[in-house]
Amino acid sequence: MNGITLRRIDQTNYLDCFRLKLAEGQESYVSHPIRSLAQAYVYYQQCTPFGIYWDTQMIGYVMVIYDDDEETYNIWHMMIDEAYQKQGYGKAALQCALAYIAKKPFGPSNKLLLTCNPDNKAAYGLYSSLGFTPTGRTDEEEVELGMCLAE
Repeated sequence: MNGITLRRIDQTNYLDCFRLKLAEGQESYVSHPIRSLAQAYVYYQQCTPFGIYWDTQMIGYVMVIYDDDEETYNIWHMMIDEAYQKQGYGKAALQCALAYIAKKPFGPSNKLLLTCNPDNKAAYGLYSSLGFTPTGRTDEEEVELGMCLAE
């Protein structure tokens, strides 16, 4: 999808992130942006929070973190504002995040993980469509999905 870019969240755009809204019923699947950015601040040496932009409008956010212990990249949080869901923006944003991770900004790993509640059918379907498969591990109500990036 043309027009989707990732821009690091910083002092110039964090309030735009706080204004993002989830669709009804999604609160149990995705952390609020305020919580997510607080986590990014704590893990600043290994985490990059990005605003997802369609042209000049922030329509979501995604966080990439590197797990030093497991030497893996993780999509830690991802959210698309309710007004922009079901239009292909999530897939385009995730492809941008994969391109960023392929540059190995924190470490040499090709392994990428994320967790997803299997009841979140839209997100689970998105991740599966891009090649993520279950690893067999769980984290509370969420299943871990993984993929290896091409060398």
